[in-house]
Amino acid sequence: MEAVTKMASERPVVIFSKSSCCMSHSIKTLLCDFGVNPAVYELDEMQRGREIEQALSRLGCNPSVPAVFIGGEFVGGANEVMSLHLNRSLIPMLKRVGALWV
Repeated sequence: MEAVTKMASERPVVIFSKSSCCMSHSIKTLLCDFGVNPAVYELDEMQRGREIEQALSRLGCNPSVPAVFIGGEFVGGANEVMSLHLNRSLIPMLKRVGALWV
């Protein structure tokens, strides 16, 4: 769990993902299209990926990917990020943590 917290606080936006997950791909694309440069950890390509995935599950990530952290805080998965976007809260949140400048 400590490793996840440390990794999540290293950049303004952090995404824990799997390279084969279409929802992870959608969230990465959405954020990159805004101009955000998130840190992306592909759990299926990491040596300790399974361990990190279990820690994410303990944090309440269900399903475990995508797991999005903004400003070091767990925001949620694809549904939560899309909801924030649709209610126009996502971009202000990204600006607040310095992930967007415009």
